[in-house]
Order: sequence, then C-alpha cells, then structure tokens
Amino acid sequence: MVYTEPAFAKLNLTLDILGRRPDGYHDMRMVMQSIDLQDTVTVTPHPGPEIQVSSDLPYLPRGDGNIAAKAAARFFEQTNLPPSGLSIDIRKRIPVCAGMAGGSSDGAAVLRVLRRTLRPDMSSKELEEIGSLVGSDVPYCLRGGSVLAEGRGERMTDLPPLPPCWFVVCKPPCAVSTPELFSLVRMKRLRFHPRTAELISALEQGDLEGIAVRLYNVFEDVLPRRYAQVFEIKGRFLELGAMAASMTGSGPAVFGLFRDKPLAVQALEILRPQFPSTFLCELVGRAVYN
Repeated sequence: MVYTEPAFAKLNLTLDILGRRPDGYHDMRMVMQSIDLQDTVTVTPHPGPEIQVSSDLPYLPRGDGNIAAKAAARFFEQTNLPPSGLSIDIRKRIPVCAGMAGGSSDGAAVLRVLRRTLRPDMSSKELEEIGSLVGSDVPYCLRGGSVLAEGRGERMTDLPPLPPCWFVVCKPPCAVSTPELFSLVRMKRLRFHPRTAELISALEQGDLEGIAVRLYNVFEDVLPRRYAQVFEIKGRFLELGAMAASMTGSGPAVFGLFRDKPLAVQALEILRPQFPSTFLCELVGRAVYN
C-alpha cells in the first residue's frame, strides 16, 4: 500500500519569548495558524528495517538527518512496535528554512500515517507526545488550526478560527539561523512583546482588524541588519493594502494579512517577479488534520 498525506505550513500570528529554561531551551508563547501551502508526503512500506527518504530537492537529508525519518523512528521506539521498512517521499512546496515549519510538518505527516495504519487506537495526545520528541513544532503540526502554543510548543490550547481572510507569504532568498537568533535574544532589551491575550480576545470576537493590529514576532527585534529585506517586504505588503504584516517563526518568510482576495492577488502578482517564493494562501482548519 502507498499512503499520501498533506503537510501544511504554519504561520506565527504572534511569537513571544518568556525566558530561558534550565534545559537550555526557551519558554515560548505563540499563536499559530495553519495555511493551505503544503508539501506532499508519500509513505510506502517495504521489506526490511531501513527508513529511506527521497525528495524533489536534492540537498535535503536522505537518512536519519531528515525529520521525517526521525519521526518514523520515534514512532516505532515509543510504541514498541517492531521497526518496519519505509520509503518516505517528500514533494516540497513549503520553502525550506523559512520559519514555516515545513520539515516539522513533513515529520507530522509521517506520524499521522503511521498512527492511522498501525495504531488507530492511539489518542491525539499520545501522538503529540511522540511528536514533541521529534521537534518543537511537530506537536502543533499534528494538530493544526488556530492554537496557542506554550513551553517549547508542546503545551497547546485550541483557539477559535480566524475570520475569513487571505495571506500572501513571501520568502526572500536567504536563510536565517534559528540558533543565532536565540543567541541574540536579551530578555531585558526586547523593546516590545506581543499582546497575546488581546489577540486571543479578538479571535474570540471574530474581530479581524483587532487580530491584525496585534500581530508581532519578537525575533524582529533582534534580526541582524543583513536581513533588511524582511522589513522591506513588510513595508511593501502595507503599501499594497495588507491589514498587517509580520515575519513568521525565525524567518525570513514574511506574510501579509488581507481582508479581500483581489488585493491579496494583486500583492502576489507584484511581489512574485522579484521574490519567486511568494504564495497566496487560505486558512486551514483543524478538521483537515483528522
């Protein structure tokens, strides 16, 4: 049998850093949203114990270094099932190293396939616990929708969905090092923090304008000057009619939030010639993940 699963990208409507933990990680508070930009993950069982990964991007890791292979190995380890040979093929559309959890979403897609085919009795909570052993964003990528994620990302609270809207996501031609950004964070020097509670209240009221004015990512405070294109793209989005714009995750992808599709399409058409990795996206609700 061959099993195919979508792997949806995520955006950070907010990203806040609360402090450094004793284990070396940081405590986070983030409001995340899944969008319909997606990779396609195909899982094919085969004889033997090897987990093999292929992709349409030749530079992605093919073995244990790929998060999709790591997810499969963790699943067998944590369920005490005998390891099974798998061929995992990933067709990429989510930009790599963009702050959109593309790799984590690929790993989550593998976990969903394995639960469905080998452990259909496993609860979502149990699967998310396995996901937390794979990567900080994986539990969210298993759940999707609108979520408040805390801790390393493993403590999640479901939120009301956003009102109807459109996103245009634009990734400049550079990659940002997540460890570098964390190393630059000095809690006392962060000038602003997201008004997360207020954004959640706006979600509960279905107030898109209230959501838009509260988008914020603290990593923008410490982004080195060599990533000036991030702020240039934010400015372009606002000039093109976006209600708000923000960097997602550790970047460098930036998204603009639009109330009206025609304005979003116009922004896409203007930005894509300069930035080929520009996409028009819709919301994805939690039901798609079940």
